[in-house]
Amino acid sequence: MRGEEIIKVVIEQVKAELSNSKQVLEGELTPEQAERVAGVLTQATSAAWVAGYQAYLEAHDTSQPTIEVAGEVYRWKMVSPKEFLTPGGPMVLGRNLYQTDSGGKCYIPLDVAWGMVGQFATVEVREAVLFAVAQLTPREVEALLKKCAPFHPSAAAIHSMVQEMGQWLEEHPQLPEQIRAEEEAPEGTRVLVASLDGVNVLLAEPGAKRGRPAERPQKEKEPQESPTCYKNAMVGSVSWYGEVPEEEICPERLASRYVARMPEPGAKTFKAQFERELADAEAHLDPRVKKLLLCDGARSLWNYADQNPQYDDYEKLVDFYHTTEHLSKAAEAMFGKGSEKGQKWYEKWRRRLQWKRDTVTGVLRSMEYYRQQRKLSPSRQEALAKEHTFFENNQDRMDYPRFRAEGWPIGSGPVEAAAKTLVKTRMCRSGMRWSRPGGQHVLSLRTYLKSDRWDAMWQRYKALSQTAA
Repeated sequence: MRGEEIIKVVIEQVKAELSNSKQVLEGELTPEQAERVAGVLTQATSAAWVAGYQAYLEAHDTSQPTIEVAGEVYRWKMVSPKEFLTPGGPMVLGRNLYQTDSGGKCYIPLDVAWGMVGQFATVEVREAVLFAVAQLTPREVEALLKKCAPFHPSAAAIHSMVQEMGQWLEEHPQLPEQIRAEEEAPEGTRVLVASLDGVNVLLAEPGAKRGRPAERPQKEKEPQESPTCYKNAMVGSVSWYGEVPEEEICPERLASRYVARMPEPGAKTFKAQFERELADAEAHLDPRVKKLLLCDGARSLWNYADQNPQYDDYEKLVDFYHTTEHLSKAAEAMFGKGSEKGQKWYEKWRRRLQWKRDTVTGVLRSMEYYRQQRKLSPSRQEALAKEHTFFENNQDRMDYPRFRAEGWPIGSGPVEAAAKTLVKTRMCRSGMRWSRPGGQHVLSLRTYLKSDRWDAMWQRYKALSQTAA
């Protein structure tokens, strides 16, 4: 079919649609009438789009009695109609179906040529749906598309698209590496910061029941099991920083990329992916760029980093704002909650930690002094001992004044934000519980989105899918 014929099909369809609504188009202008006319035009546009696209595709179908594919002869059996979701709306397409004389699998040349084998939605529709579901639930996406798009997949169909795409991403682990190979460190990079964090996700699998401890003496019960349980998902960020802007104390963050995985024993997959992400970032760095590892105080993270030679040439720091939380808890343990004296103690040492060298030794001495001087209850003694241990274990990773003087960041803000925006915002809503594969499908899509890699990922998906077809 030539272009002129497709144009003719489109024009005739528009005319037919508008002719059927001629009375609406001739009505007096009111807000209500303007809305009706807009609806007529939208419908006419959608119908014409589908008619033109359908004519174009069917004109390219194979109509021979027999065809040969991979050395096998297939014979025409019938026209097999199928409804597809397109950017213009639903379209029923007749396709010639072929089969070998011995039966078995069918072959539909048009689906192969069109890149739609096994698909019910075009690649444009799939991208729009998956981009939306990376931010919203399938039911929310279904409602959104009904309001603003001519294609309206059901929540079940949307869920199916997510499963298929999520599985495809898992089967192509080389994809992030290919994308990173085309990226460069942002211009003006002075500092590269690696950060890791964990975040609880509710899984739809049995686990120990969690709840408030009993407040009254009662008979000890057997441990109970819940049909759901919380496990730790992992998030990592790689961030590039530039100069410290005038009148600021923190350097400018130029870009961030993320890795995120659902809970897994030992977080083995996450660690391997994060290490590859970090290694590729390092490969693009100027040798003068400083490398930092910034995390909260979780012992498991620091044990992992201390035992991994990849981080040997990184300056290591406990996130300052996490440290101040522990400082606040120490003040509360020594002076009581809401105490003015405790607040003054906290403000004094918080300021010194940030700007004065060797302050941690003073914090530890002060804690020990007040532990001996004040009559603390056993519970407050225990709380203070816990905070004392935190500062003692991490004092070599608390040189905040030197980092400030060098113009380096002292907070792990990107990974803290990623834990919220990547995981919490989308996956920890009321009533949500996840299978590990299902959660990873959504998490993978969100990671590409939040890392500004969506377009790069989608272009490779299309290219690889077409090659496979």
